[in-house]
Amino acid sequence: MSLEEKIGQMSQIERVNATADVMKEYFIGSVLSGAGSVPAPNASVEEWVSMVTKMQKGALSTPLGIPMIYGIDAVHGHGNVYRATLFPHNIGLGATRDPELVKKIGAATALEVRATGIPYVFAPCIAVCRDPRWGRCYESFGEDPRFLGWRNVAACAKHYVGDGGTQKGINENNTVTSLRGLLSIHMPPYYSAIARGVSTIMVSYSRWNGVKMHANRFLITDILKKKLHFKGFVISDYTGIDKITTPAHADYPYSVKISILAGIDMVMIPFTYTEFISDLTKLVRNNTIPMSRIDDAVRRILRVKFTMGLFETNPFPDPSLAGELGNQAHRDLAREAVRKSLVLLKNGKYGEKPLLPLPKKAGKILVGGAHADNLGYQCGGWTITWQGLGGNNITTGTTILEGIKSTVDPRTEVIYAENPTTEFIKQNGFSYAVVVIGELPYAETMGDNLNLTIPDPGPSIIRNTCNNLKCIVVLISGRPLVIEPYISMMDALVAAWLPGTEGQGIADVLFGNYGFSGKLSRTWFKSVNQLPMNVGDTHYDPLFPFGFGLETPSSQA
Repeated sequence: MSLEEKIGQMSQIERVNATADVMKEYFIGSVLSGAGSVPAPNASVEEWVSMVTKMQKGALSTPLGIPMIYGIDAVHGHGNVYRATLFPHNIGLGATRDPELVKKIGAATALEVRATGIPYVFAPCIAVCRDPRWGRCYESFGEDPRFLGWRNVAACAKHYVGDGGTQKGINENNTVTSLRGLLSIHMPPYYSAIARGVSTIMVSYSRWNGVKMHANRFLITDILKKKLHFKGFVISDYTGIDKITTPAHADYPYSVKISILAGIDMVMIPFTYTEFISDLTKLVRNNTIPMSRIDDAVRRILRVKFTMGLFETNPFPDPSLAGELGNQAHRDLAREAVRKSLVLLKNGKYGEKPLLPLPKKAGKILVGGAHADNLGYQCGGWTITWQGLGGNNITTGTTILEGIKSTVDPRTEVIYAENPTTEFIKQNGFSYAVVVIGELPYAETMGDNLNLTIPDPGPSIIRNTCNNLKCIVVLISGRPLVIEPYISMMDALVAAWLPGTEGQGIADVLFGNYGFSGKLSRTWFKSVNQLPMNVGDTHYDPLFPFGFGLETPSSQA
């Protein structure tokens, strides 16, 4: 291979730039869809397949005919794609305590991704979130590394390493801990991922004791590649090498040099790929970067492509998989995951009978809160767009309100009020209320939150409803929130996390078709002043401890 061909293999560019001519001219080895980057709004399976096919034809038209590998985020299902099945985010899956279920979800997601012609996903996030103020906490399965090992089976383990331990939970911030602390808390999921043959590992934007991970040769080369014997390729995060300097991209040749020497093999360069290729070529030709480092990177990339069968079998999309996207079997699986992810935190006031399961037969019930009838809110971030969206026409699925209406007795009147007033509640003679409130969608830094309060008008809805009516509060959130001021008002409280497209799963459990079984994968704090606080800490004084979750009987038993 020529130097140009080798550096091309190390380059991953954005879909919008990846014309057949660009693929051929620069020998591009990989393409990605950034979050929300799609061939067309509400693109069909056929449109995705056509796009990938054109790019692959460009890659195969080079003299060596090396196939490209297309990568995409699939954080909780094939989230960029219209009509895909969206599963609960990882924090909810952690609460299921069901590794076989999570494996099935991984397999279903892989089929839906393959249906669109894509063979590579940037998932799972195996971060150990140690502080819920972090905007990516819902991408973590839990706070205890011993609890995470069973899930590390997907194509790209991320984000290496320590991204869940940054100070105050600030995204891309500094993780301050000893090497022993890093190895004992944040590294164990990677041991398991490597043992199970994970193909790629993505480097974190964060720092460890002040050193940018994208520039950390000790952790990438000495630990990951040499000590842990990782044989796949190491990929940067989106424009990750740019952020080695402050401000980003201030000295790009330096960023290219330090990241490649650190051991990064494939660089996610959505838009500056010509600059990257030019700078890396110069650095190799003037002997700043040895050819042995380039050969190591390319060898790893080609090994992954060979093990995926891109050389021996048809490198093009398989049109016969089109029916896998959003099929009923996958939606049924997601609904099961929702049921098992729900954590019942309270069921009945002191001295009173439990409220759950709710009676299906009632004269009139109130469903309140914007999250009850908003598919986008219940899916959260990484849904159609990077930050997520509100509304019911972003994709297909079932809202929580729709699930309730289809579950109760046909003679039961269900009244929905997004923000019910005290007067409205008193005038209508409701039997009980289901209040569904929570966080608005967010992803990454936009989700960093130092106060973790329930967003307005959630608190006022709780007060208006629960002080005047038997009420169950269903909290839609990517992490524990401050609930202590309101919990005494509630008759019952359910942590529903971010359940995804199948809101029917919540109604299944509220009304007793299935019992509550979920257990907290995160400690529920009393006050943010306690944070960070995790199971095993000497100052451990939670509102609800790690592993807590009440249970209810199931009519299916």
